[in-house]
Amino acid sequence: MKRGITIMVRTAKITYLYNSGFIVELKDCALIFDYYIDKKNCLPSILAKYQKIYFFVSHSHFDHWNPDIGEFSAKVTKYFISYDIHDRKTLPIDKTVVLNEYDNYTDNQIKVISYSSTDAGISFFVETNGWKIFHAGDFNWWHWKADTAQNNAFARNGFAKQMKKLIGLQTDITFFPIDTRLEDCCDWGVKEFCRNTDVKNLIAMHNAGRSPWPLPNNFAGNNRPINIWSPAQPGQNTTITETD
Repeated sequence: MKRGITIMVRTAKITYLYNSGFIVELKDCALIFDYYIDKKNCLPSILAKYQKIYFFVSHSHFDHWNPDIGEFSAKVTKYFISYDIHDRKTLPIDKTVVLNEYDNYTDNQIKVISYSSTDAGISFFVETNGWKIFHAGDFNWWHWKADTAQNNAFARNGFAKQMKKLIGLQTDITFFPIDTRLEDCCDWGVKEFCRNTDVKNLIAMHNAGRSPWPLPNNFAGNNRPINIWSPAQPGQNTTITETD
């Protein structure tokens, strides 16, 4: 008699808040990335539902960091905050972990590794509940057509330097900027990222109030299958299912 094979199924529900802000609901916890504004009032139900709640703030720009997240501290397990956010008086010291570039934090529930950015602050790689999640913050290849050749060369070199540290990274879910203000250069960064890492599910971000990214065919090259979600309206959500 053949022994049966047990297939483990895990799900992640992703809700778009705004800009680079997302809620990730896993089996026994919720992760909130770059909360800036909650236009559809999604957060109260999350705070009531989960016993373990983690906030992540990638940098100090106003559209990623809102000091009002301190108001939720009674329900929050940990705040993971970038080193460039100096005014943290709204956050409880005992629940706040400040991360510099290439720092890490581990406990029996969650592992967090910080990487650098090509703008302010850091990006996050998070492991919990069997999931590997990367949130880029403002890490991107920021090529602005109206900028000088010197500045764009600096941006290209900075992106390439950081990508060397990320080559081969494996993620179940990656949040990455695809800002259409960069016009036809908007996907340069995400293409290079996905060509040099192993991404299963890609979620576009940092395009608040603008038309969604037009999804090109085979954008990562070599016919690599990557599921892509490009949310347009706050409150939209999707569910990702993986089997082990």
